Amino acid sequence: MKLVSIVVPVYNEEENIDVFYQEVVKNMEALPYCFEIVFVDDGSKDATPLILERLAGQDQRVRGLVLARNFGHQVALSCGLDNADGDCVITMDGDMQHPPEMLPKLIEKWEQGFEVVQTVRLTTEGVSWLKNFTSSLFYRLMNAMSNVQVQEGGSDFRLLDIKVVDSFRRFRERARFIRGMISAIGYRQIKMEFIAPKRFAGSSKFSIKKMLHFALDGITAYSKMPLRISFYIGLAFAIISFILTIHVLYIKMFTNEAVPGWATITASILLLGGLQLLFIGVIGEYVGRIFEEVKQRPLYLVREELTQHNTKNKK
Repeated sequence: MKLVSIVVPVYNEEENIDVFYQEVVKNMEALPYCFEIVFVDDGSKDATPLILERLAGQDQRVRGLVLARNFGHQVALSCGLDNADGDCVITMDGDMQHPPEMLPKLIEKWEQGFEVVQTVRLTTEGVSWLKNFTSSLFYRLMNAMSNVQVQEGGSDFRLLDIKVVDSFRRFRERARFIRGMISAIGYRQIKMEFIAPKRFAGSSKFSIKKMLHFALDGITAYSKMPLRISFYIGLAFAIISFILTIHVLYIKMFTNEAVPGWATITASILLLGGLQLLFIGVIGEYVGRIFEEVKQRPLYLVREELTQHNTKNKK
């Protein structure tokens, strides 16, 4: 019988895990498949690891991977994909915003021969228009600047065939934008739309700072366009500066006009100085990513693996 792995990165989700586990089991037990639930605890500071230990002790289908610290959602997701044993792997969040009742539908598409079943979030209940707008803006910018097209509204709720998972495991870059990586991999893909419900409990762990870092990782990982924009703007200002220099020399040599121009000079210096600092920052982002890659440090460190066997040995 084929095995379905369900990978769930969690961070401070003590209020959601039990309900999530019950819903997943209810939907998966109705299918003619074996399944495992691989929880990846991303350095939680609440009782999440204790709950995972209890579930792993009660149900041999539950495994818990407790990371040594908080490495971030995308790295935790990668850890789960690296350690999943299934013939296909479903990745989803544990806050109930990725509905467990969709699991049979994802597997049905896999049975039809699709190797990537990507869910597309039409909207999220209770989310402000500002978040929807900024999310839409990010995907439009990303797709405009990159050759890899990322589905607007795409989420990390998807099914991957084992062939896709094996291909994904060969991608070891540190700044991970998994939605772009899956799009770049290819294979037979199909989309499924859904409306994300509100979180069952707790609050979102994606702060504005984390969202900005996530967007920056996505753009710099798959696009050199910011560097090219910097070059083109720099070239344009160089041409303008050359023309202004000729103008100044003409006035100096061929006219008697007194042109103080101190305000214009000051404004020009401030503008060009600001642009230079901005573009040095853009270049710095890419250099920083090169620095992270060449160190070749591990993507993550697993502090503890929770299985029924391990938890029994503890007792």
